[in-house]
Amino acid sequence: MQSSCSAPLAWRRCGLVVALAATSACQSSPAVRSGFLSTYSSLPAGELNRKVSAHHRDDAASDTVKTVFIESAIIAPDLETELSVEEKAMVLHEVDRQICFEVSERFLIAPEPAPNAGRIRTAIVRLQSNSRVGSVAAAAVDFVNPIPIVNFRVPASTGGFAVESELLAPDGRQVAAMLWTKNAGMVGRVKPSLSRAGDALQLAEPLGDRVGKSFASKDRPRIKLGKIDPCARFGSRKNVTHRLASGVVGGVTGLYMPQVAGTSGPETETERFQDAKPEQ
Repeated sequence: MQSSCSAPLAWRRCGLVVALAATSACQSSPAVRSGFLSTYSSLPAGELNRKVSAHHRDDAASDTVKTVFIESAIIAPDLETELSVEEKAMVLHEVDRQICFEVSERFLIAPEPAPNAGRIRTAIVRLQSNSRVGSVAAAAVDFVNPIPIVNFRVPASTGGFAVESELLAPDGRQVAAMLWTKNAGMVGRVKPSLSRAGDALQLAEPLGDRVGKSFASKDRPRIKLGKIDPCARFGSRKNVTHRLASGVVGGVTGLYMPQVAGTSGPETETERFQDAKPEQ
């Protein structure tokens, strides 16, 4: 019996898997400390430990916070990126959306700031676009992909971002904080996209999951959502139509399209890119 890599085409496929897997570990940069957080004193030195992310949480203090107001995410001042104002707004909207979805399963969401509510603050401190040319090449590679659920990407063509986020108690004291940074890998589930913001948009979901897990202790009970979704302003949590359409389009073209996936948020307000410094 011949092995699965015995035929010439199979050999090329297996070689592609090995080559891309070898480079996938280099796609994330060390966590950044931009000065956005109110304090960094409790965070571990992620850079020194060669970790791409770091977080800290005071479990006892976190458990006392029942309700939070989620401030709109911002882009740190002087951040250099190729993305346009509209593309940056798309990423910010999706970051807000995913954070709200995950946090609302652990905390009550206040519609506006309140004396008894904590606050969640988030800033994008690195925002890297993905290559359209590289995405087309990656989509072509996927037509001979031996593992349909895994996407192979062209080296140096992927995008991503780095985020700093914190949970503040009602009195303004930092309860939890995190540094999170990630680029789409050479091998993974992030699809190539003709949108320069495509990789960042897809990575917003794991970011939201990380925020929820980082800010809530393991003892905090999950919240069962009622008929009124506190995050409804961002759209449906489980939009079956968008999910199916994105799956069909992705299967045919090999590409991720924000408009089809429902991640092309409506916001384009330039004021969202103003001063990202913490309040004094």
